[in-house]
Amino acid sequence: MPNDSNAGEKFQQLVEIMSRLRAPGGCPWDREQTFETIKPFTLEETYEVLDAIDRRDWKDLAEELGDFMLQAVFYAQMASEENLFQIGDTLDAINSKLIRRHPHVFGDESAQTSGDVKRIWGEVKSAEKKEKGREAESLLGPVPRALPALVEAQQIASRAAGVGFDWENAEQVIEKLHEELAELEEARRLASQDELENEIGDLLFVLVNLARFMKVDPEQALRRTNRKFRERFGYIERKLAERGKTPAGSNIEEMEALWQEAKK
Repeated sequence: MPNDSNAGEKFQQLVEIMSRLRAPGGCPWDREQTFETIKPFTLEETYEVLDAIDRRDWKDLAEELGDFMLQAVFYAQMASEENLFQIGDTLDAINSKLIRRHPHVFGDESAQTSGDVKRIWGEVKSAEKKEKGREAESLLGPVPRALPALVEAQQIASRAAGVGFDWENAEQVIEKLHEELAELEEARRLASQDELENEIGDLLFVLVNLARFMKVDPEQALRRTNRKFRERFGYIERKLAERGKTPAGSNIEEMEALWQEAKK
């Protein structure tokens, strides 16, 4: 597929539309928004992009990516109004960062594997932090605490592993998983809600690490299972409807039998 030679002009049009919406006489709703009020929409649009990818709906993905880009333009427009920065500064920042962190493409470095790329990326990021006087910052400091917990767990576990704080293999992680299950069972017997929450959290964290060792994205794995559950439960609902029933008017035995049919 050929490159879109007019992409720059189209992006500029988006910037101008956003500026017009925020200007006096523009859209009352857009003019009322702040950095804080737009944040929930940013999260929502992110998940809609992921959903379109999961469904392999490329037409919908093209539209959702437009909504996603609008979020960046919206933030930049508000920043411009407060004389904080311009959209051009944002584009300069990412362009410079990509070139700087890919010296094996734009410079004299050599990278033959993805492992080489990760090493170079890490070295460049470390150099950037020193230049900014941030070398004393905690290793986990850059991981946003506002991330969804599953994504946060992925990032902090990967960062710790990057400096050697890690298991040696997946078998050790599985052993830890059994250990956490035993601790969860003990907490269940004690009927302590606080301890149950603590142990469930430990169990989930170990599962995230097990997924990392097996090179599986736990977020995508769970989304896949959620989608599978929706499809199978939908089958149950349709079959029950054919019998003049609803799930609430059925029983577990009937629904389990239909579940097994759905799996086939």
